Amino acid sequence: MSATQHRPGERKHVLLGVSGGIAAYKACEVVRRLRDAGAEVRVVLTENAARFVTPLTFQALSGQPVRHGLWDAEAEMGMGHLELARWADAVLIAPASAGTLAKLAHGFADDLLSTLCLATTAPVAVAPAMNHRMWLHPATQANVAALRARGVAILGPANGPLAEGESGPGRMLEPQQLVQALATPGGTHVA
Repeated sequence: MSATQHRPGERKHVLLGVSGGIAAYKACEVVRRLRDAGAEVRVVLTENAARFVTPLTFQALSGQPVRHGLWDAEAEMGMGHLELARWADAVLIAPASAGTLAKLAHGFADDLLSTLCLATTAPVAVAPAMNHRMWLHPATQANVAALRARGVAILGPANGPLAEGESGPGRMLEPQQLVQALATPGGTHVA
């Protein structure tokens, strides 16, 4: 049975990766909505994401321990990053910062989230969130094109008001839109 096939009554396993950016607060609602849709959710935070929303918040919402470091001695004693990579039926990174997109596009594995993405066979979807200038920069667009060519679903970004008061493409899709994209037949769907 592949990672994306389920037995009747089995819950979908969604690994939610949260990278640093103000949109990290929306990831809390993503967890809640995924659980409401019947998914079991485990959360992995980047170091920068934990500056915006604490691991304890995600633990309370998911009902699962939150991982935020590759060098967690207890979890890694059993190669926990590989266990998480195998556990996932789908990986969603929301928000996906410009830095995270670059890491994934170039195959860097210098933190837990990027390492998991290299180790999983589950479909990966990213929900970009950043300033519109960063989103439109040729380097970011090249990274997105490379990810798309590898089968990574790019969910958004939306066009609209941004955290710093500007407006343009770069706004993370709303949590319900992300959950609906994961529920689309085939696992993920580009909005």
